[in-house]
Amino acid sequence: DRSMEVYDIVVIGGGPAGMAAAVAARQMGIEKILLIERDRELGGILQQCIHNGFGLHNFKEDLTGPEFSERYIQRIEELDIPCKLDTMGLSITKNREVVFVNAREGLKTVKAGAIVLAMGCRERARGAVNIPGSRPAGIFTAGTAQRLINIEGYMVGKKIMMLGTGDIGLIMARRLTLEGSNVIAVLARKPYPGGLMRNVVQCLYDYDIPLMLQHTIVEILGKDRVRGVLVARTDENSLPIPGTEELYECDTLILSVGLIPENELSLSAGIELDRRTGGPIVNESRETRVPGIFACGNVVHVHDLVDFVVEESEMAGKGAARFVQRSVECADASIALLPGRGLKYVVPQRVNAANVEDGLDLFLRVNRVYGPSYIEVKDGRESIKKVKRPHMSPGEMERVRINRSNIEKMKGSDLIVEAVGVEG
Repeated sequence: DRSMEVYDIVVIGGGPAGMAAAVAARQMGIEKILLIERDRELGGILQQCIHNGFGLHNFKEDLTGPEFSERYIQRIEELDIPCKLDTMGLSITKNREVVFVNAREGLKTVKAGAIVLAMGCRERARGAVNIPGSRPAGIFTAGTAQRLINIEGYMVGKKIMMLGTGDIGLIMARRLTLEGSNVIAVLARKPYPGGLMRNVVQCLYDYDIPLMLQHTIVEILGKDRVRGVLVARTDENSLPIPGTEELYECDTLILSVGLIPENELSLSAGIELDRRTGGPIVNESRETRVPGIFACGNVVHVHDLVDFVVEESEMAGKGAARFVQRSVECADASIALLPGRGLKYVVPQRVNAANVEDGLDLFLRVNRVYGPSYIEVKDGRESIKKVKRPHMSPGEMERVRINRSNIEKMKGSDLIVEAVGVEG
């Protein structure tokens, strides 16, 4: 099709990840960039995150979500990067054609030299946690409640129970308390909370909101509106213990039970996903297993801090720019990075040694709470890096830097990363 518009790079998603990738690509000298965003404005989820705590690493300032995204929106405007808002990406192909739809142009296809996927993640809803009961009003995911209160100006309820300890949930427990609701308790199935410790302290402890570890909800009561929940204690396998049920009266249930990378588009291009992260398998420049298609931010793995999202997205933007400029080794990344004992996942999953300039940052999560411990990177049986940690938990992402010299000395084709507790 001769009339098809051609861009050097098309970025799908206009949140912090997509904006940072687009800015990084423009700084590498790429002219024709297109940013596609399905919402009516740029900024992604940050527009509804009116609390502070953003930008501490990146800008060395304590910003709210909208202030943080505004910095990037200004950069996009200064660099004159075209954006299509209110535009839904429908599919992408292996040969880098992007199909999208909006009210002005209808259905349209554009061709890209490289694509950056930055669609973020979505919340797990009630269906993912299988709680019996009817379907009354008053059940919200934490992000939906956040949008209703902070953007639409609606209050979600007065007496609130919260299931799950994701960061958005912890922040919403505080937000709802500030708005005059009574948050009865926040429940976690496991013996530890799922979010950042600083959020547990600042959002629950500081506001005297009870945190009930090893508890879950076994039934939702109410026909038209939630009127209560049955709460049970959980055993060492996080399963409810029969006979421990207690009734808590409430009019609202908020779920903060995890996030899932948004990868329908990735699947449409046949991109291989990592079942551990739920996102694409990527290499050191955040290129997926499909050449010329890159991914960054929460679409790859769920981050705790937007500062790290932005950093990773700059890698993807630069990687896409180098791909378009043909200044990068395109041989398949030959070294595999594998999560060993104690780890949920490690990103990137593959590395092409030729493209590592000075060092490589590994992002990882442990699968349980550790006291004094260390993270070890091994080449076969040989240890090439050990990093001590006073404390690690699944709610906090860890990062380890390995030097280029370590990678050059490698004998095998696999690097294994492990978390080891120091006993005593």
